Amino acid sequence: MVDPVLEIRDLRKNFGALKATDGVSLDLLPGEIHALIGPNGAGKSTLIHQISGSLKPDGGTIRFLGQDMSGLDMAARARLGLARSFQTSSVAQEFSALRNVMLAVQARQGSSLRFLRPVMRDRSLVEPAMAKLERVGLADRAHVPAAELSHGERRQLEIAIALALDPKAFLLDEPMAGMGPEGSKRLTEFLGNLRREAPILLVEHDMDAVFALADRISVLVYGRIIATGKVSDIRNDPEVRRAYLGDAA
Repeated sequence: MVDPVLEIRDLRKNFGALKATDGVSLDLLPGEIHALIGPNGAGKSTLIHQISGSLKPDGGTIRFLGQDMSGLDMAARARLGLARSFQTSSVAQEFSALRNVMLAVQARQGSSLRFLRPVMRDRSLVEPAMAKLERVGLADRAHVPAAELSHGERRQLEIAIALALDPKAFLLDEPMAGMGPEGSKRLTEFLGNLRREAPILLVEHDMDAVFALADRISVLVYGRIIATGKVSDIRNDPEVRRAYLGDAA
């Protein structure tokens, strides 16, 4: 039996009378892409916030690499190797693409004194940052301010930043959002290869991408997981079709 990289058990979060997370249990296994799907308002982003540490659950447990993360904040979870990209872009708009990734490299290295040096000439930051930009196809946009990148390029930049943290698992919150067909196709191919480095918990509305990428899918409706299984199981599940997929399956 393979030990999960990420293990969530009976997670609960209420906002007043609303059960945003209602006894959710799921896990992420080494080398897999586990997709989390569901209608708008199902609680997917709320769940990701709890896993990443930006929102405290009311109950349940989250274990990462065998460690209970209940007492850890978002930064501590990132240092353990839990890398997150956001539903809306969170890059520093005023910095270049390269500088954004360099900040992540610096955070990973744990250095707080680099500001005393000419940062943009610090090879220990520049070279690994450029390598991550090369991987996501942004090397030729390295010196462009993030604010001037296209929406799709900013999503690629977020992936580069996550890569710079040398993660043990990725939490990707709608990485295809706002991308055209070509951009989605390229990112789907990239994520398919990325799972070889670290497993991915993927929240995504693009069902073509989900069906192409996912090893397993969990369906979240009104804060509860109503089904977990392989793509074929989920596509043919009558309850899932009624609640979410409809004719998309």
